[in-house]
Amino acid sequence: VQLEESGGGVVQAGGSLRLSCAASEYGSNFNIMRWYRQSPGKQRELVAQITSIDDMTYGAFVRGRFTISRDDAKATLYLQMNNLEVEDSGVYLCNAWKPFNDIWGRGIQVTVAS
Repeated sequence: VQLEESGGGVVQAGGSLRLSCAASEYGSNFNIMRWYRQSPGKQRELVAQITSIDDMTYGAFVRGRFTISRDDAKATLYLQMNNLEVEDSGVYLCNAWKPFNDIWGRGIQVTVAS
């Protein structure tokens, strides 16, 4: 199974983006799916995660601005990002986990301009 992110780009501060992460195979039934981000000079950090029963967790910096969701019928993970800040800039990576499978996308750039 492969993951491919889309929906990144350049947006003004205060704007919104919706990231998608599509799995190459349907029915993968991952237990946990996550969004991470990697910014220059910073460690990779967890943005949000969602379990197979829609239990969601967010990084403290999200502060209610982002929403993670998944559509297993479409084999796709989403991240709706609102009220974006310059500090949200970075490469956003999709991760999917189930026993014996820990899969990463290649990442997609998000740039928030002031």
